[in-house]
Amino acid sequence: MAIVISLLNHKGGVGKTTSTINIGAGLVEQGKKVLLVDLDPQANLTLSLGIPRQKNSIYESIRGESELEPYKVKENLDVITSSLDLSGAEMELINEAGREYILRELFVPVMEEYDYIIIDCPPSLGLLTLNALTSSQYVLIPLQTEFLALQGLAKIKQIIDKVKFRLNKELELGGVIATMYDSRKVLNRDVVETIIKHFGEKVFKTMIRDNVALAEAPAQRKDIFSYSPKSIGADDYLSLSKEILVRTTSPVLAGVETK
Repeated sequence: MAIVISLLNHKGGVGKTTSTINIGAGLVEQGKKVLLVDLDPQANLTLSLGIPRQKNSIYESIRGESELEPYKVKENLDVITSSLDLSGAEMELINEAGREYILRELFVPVMEEYDYIIIDCPPSLGLLTLNALTSSQYVLIPLQTEFLALQGLAKIKQIIDKVKFRLNKELELGGVIATMYDSRKVLNRDVVETIIKHFGEKVFKTMIRDNVALAEAPAQRKDIFSYSPKSIGADDYLSLSKEILVRTTSPVLAGVETK
């Protein structure tokens, strides 16, 4: 039975799509079968992996026109693609009964096929994100280690708590991922200290260091392990995916309380 994880931050440019791709690829490196779901109308995940436009994307599935149709990127790594059409989905589904559970129902036929399903959420807190949260056991928050990235973090936690209370009792904050980190910068270190004060052990020990290979990989339509397996970026995402694997399969660590 697949473990479903959403990567969420309503602020853009924090490394959310990069993290979704490379956490998925990192889990594949550890022998897991992974399905990535591009739930962002900008389709950055789809574009970053060089996937051509598919006849049926997540948009058609959400509208009830098709089942999920995974696209195989490489061995044990599949993707449900997105397209700009998805931007109209929230308005189209506003009057649908049970609209918060559409994605959850779509996952049912594929839950036994994968070890992990990882959702790249849009940079908003609308109906698409709500569908992701009602489908997930865990939420990961990628957070750029800059001052402005801290703004709105409490709001995200509030949304997670509301969804857990009202719609999905299984939902947990799986952790906060510090991205674009440079230990030489005082500001970066201060931001990490601040999030540790608020979230305690929920902050992953692995921080994703600023690394040019992570920016280059999407231009080559590859994940970091396929593009530059010996890079700092590959080291960091492999280490992070190992932490995620332990945290999502250990009841003790999964239940760590925030401070």
